[in-house]
Amino acid sequence: MELNKQELPNATLILILGILSILGCCCYGIVGVIFGIITLILAKKAMNIYNANPEMYLGYKNVKIGRILAIIGLVLSVLFLLTFIGALIFYGGMEGLEEFQREMMEQQGM
Repeated sequence: MELNKQELPNATLILILGILSILGCCCYGIVGVIFGIITLILAKKAMNIYNANPEMYLGYKNVKIGRILAIIGLVLSVLFLLTFIGALIFYGGMEGLEEFQREMMEQQGM
């Protein structure tokens, strides 16, 4: 008996959001955290659907890769966010951070 295999729901979306979670770490980490969490939730749902009936679905590789990318993006985003918050605390807010940047640019001759 031949089964008509269908694509896992949101498999391509999970892959795209996983990529965006890595790219989102450059936006102060907040965007990457949001995309990473959404991707992990969607990937968990898709993996549960696949595990219930694996011979019926295609696209499980996209879900696995998207999930791995989301984990990487989430870790990078959290590290970037913590670093940014630490710099704000260390330099006394945005004004102190801007002053530090100006001093560094003057030392470099820019």
